[in-house]
Order: sequence, then structure tokens, then C-alpha cells
Amino acid sequence: MITVSTLDELSTPLVLADRGRIAANIRSMQAVCDAHRVELRPHIKTHKMVAVARQQLEAGAQGLTCAKLGEAEAILPSGVRSLFIAHSLVDPRLARRLAAVAARVDDLRVAVTSEDQAAALDRMLASAGLKLKVMMALDTGLGREGVRDTAAGQRLARKIAGCSRLALAGFYTHEGHFYGVPPEELPSRATIVVDQLCALRDAIDRSLPVWPGCSVTARWIAETGRVQAVRPGSYVFGDLSLTHVCRVMKPADAAITILATVVDKPESGLALIDAGSKTFSSDRTPAGIHGISVDGRDLSVVRVNEEHGYVRGRDVDALKIGDRLAFEPAHVCTVINLTDEVVVTEDGKFFAVWPVDARGKTR
Repeated sequence: MITVSTLDELSTPLVLADRGRIAANIRSMQAVCDAHRVELRPHIKTHKMVAVARQQLEAGAQGLTCAKLGEAEAILPSGVRSLFIAHSLVDPRLARRLAAVAARVDDLRVAVTSEDQAAALDRMLASAGLKLKVMMALDTGLGREGVRDTAAGQRLARKIAGCSRLALAGFYTHEGHFYGVPPEELPSRATIVVDQLCALRDAIDRSLPVWPGCSVTARWIAETGRVQAVRPGSYVFGDLSLTHVCRVMKPADAAITILATVVDKPESGLALIDAGSKTFSSDRTPAGIHGISVDGRDLSVVRVNEEHGYVRGRDVDALKIGDRLAFEPAHVCTVINLTDEVVVTEDGKFFAVWPVDARGKTR
């Protein structure tokens, strides 16, 4: 655990979190949802921190979404009372743990993604004497889990009705494919997602809610007023995918940076930093960028090895060995999952250290 009082005392690489920007991002998304009477149920797979989840709940979030059971267990100290585990649970070895989580919240929902998965989930819950609400997944273009059309959804609804341990409670989708959609097309294509979800719901049970979930589309979809909840995750921090690729957040909203040190300059036009794929991850933008400098200089991390980042750009030759640079990462979710803790700053100064409570909780 870090026990210092200034950033200068800390060695790099560091993952820095701007407390003010996090709070502003939480308030902003909550305000949009409140204005349109849409519940905000943030996905904690981005931040994985009890400290951040508490802030989301205190701001008005009606519940939280998790990717895995381990994330749900780790986030319980936040005080959350309503949880949705948006993943295909089938392993009977998880049944007792799932029952323990259910006993600690008022409302626990899990995903149903296919007829075969529904049958496996039903058997899993039976082994623990558990009955749960389930949300049916609809694939709206990502090509991952979920029914592909209304007819398949109706068949799955009949399957759920025949399962003694499952109770259909709504519909969801993840619009992860929107990260590749041109910004000018986002509003119209987000409307199509809402149309697809509502059509599926209306063909099965008009009384049930629809819960789409993606930070790229969340604001537009909430503003339609046609959904009952949205489940964005990375909006809380932002990254290059949201600020520079999709342009649904401003660069000034990005709350996570990676602080790294220039450790060598092996040739003209290149600097090496002490943060590589074990800090940035291997994720990058469509242009092949892992991170860009946040101080306005033309400096980009264009390649990573495990412990080195390769920095290029017009301003690279002015760098000196020992310089410390802050970069906005391409994909914040993987960055957070690679660190045990983040160093929280306020007005550029050291504020606190927050543990990444659900780091590595993939089971």
C-alpha cells in the first residue's frame, strides 16, 4: 500500500485518477438519466473499486452491473442493494457463491443468453435451492451472446417459463460494436438499438423493462426516454476510445492517466518509457495508439512491450531521460485491471490511494 503525501515521492509507472473529474462524470451521467426518468445501473467492470461504486450509488444510481460473480462479491461493501451479473452463468461450482451474494442484496438478476444456457443455469440454481430473476440478452450487432431475432427471443421466453428456477424480468443488450461507429452515425444507430430491444420486449411482455448498456450510446439512449435503465461503464473515467475515437466525451473529462518516466532515447525520433503492456495493456485505438500525452505535446505511445512503451511524435526529441510524462490510455478498463491501486489526485496533488477491489476477479 502506498503511504506518501506527494506525487514526487512515487516511482513510476503510476495509474493516476483525478478525483474531481470522476465526480463530474458521475454527476453528468446521473443528471441525464434523472432528467429522462431512466435508471442508471453502472457497470463496475471499468473501475472495479468500492470507493467509486459508493460515489455512483450516492449520486443516485439504482443498482450496479457486474461482469463476473467475483466482481459482484468484491463490490458488495459499497452497500449496493440491486445487482445484475451480465454474464452467462452455467458452472454448478458457482452456485453456493451466487446464493451467498443473493442473500446480501435485495435484488439480484443474472443473464439468460440462449436456450441451452438457460437450461444449464436452471440446473445450477436448483443445486443451491435458488430462484432468480433473469434478463434476456439480445444481440444488436456485436455478434456475441443473445438471441438474434424476435422469433428466437420468443422461443427462449418459452424455455425460461418452463424452468422452475428462472423468472423473466427484462431484456438487455451490450452495444460494444458502437466503438467502431462514426460519431455522426451514433444517434441514428442508437435509435435502432432501442427499436430492436423494444420490439423484442413488446413481442414477449410489454410490462418488462429494457436495459441497454454502453458508454458510447448511454446518453442518447437515455434521452429517448424509451428505456428503463442504461448500464454504461467507462463513462466514469473516459479514455481515448470515448474522447478521441467516438468523441462522446471531451478530452478534459478523462479522469485516468498513466504517469511514466523516459528511461532511454536509443535513436532520433524515439523515446522509451517505463510503462508497457503490463500498464497500458495491449489495447490500442484504430490508429494503433496506446496512449497520448495529456500536456498538449505531440507524443504518442505507438508500441508496447511488457515493460517498455515506445514514444514518437514531433516533440519526442526535446525529451530528456528522467522526464515524467502523463498519458491518456486507449482503453481504460484493461488499465485498471492491471493495477492493484490507483493514486487519486485533486487539483494535480496527491489526495489518496484507492485499491482496485475487483482486480482480476474473472471467476
